[in-house]
Amino acid sequence: MAKNDAAPKDASKKNDGTVTVRLVKGLRGTQSRHRLSVKALGLGKLNSVRVLKDSPQVRGLINQLHYLVKVEE
Repeated sequence: MAKNDAAPKDASKKNDGTVTVRLVKGLRGTQSRHRLSVKALGLGKLNSVRVLKDSPQVRGLINQLHYLVKVEE
């Protein structure tokens, strides 16, 4: 029974305070400001994934790019 109790704690530590972001749409035809925001998140090509610290600044960029990125929490 101790093994079952330890598993959820490890899973929560793994994803605690981070957010996974994936670029799901190309940047062609988007505003230059949005392209710079994608670069600021560290995303380059289509389907690139980054694990970022969950902060208000990162959430603001994600909200701005809601139509380009997918959040996998």
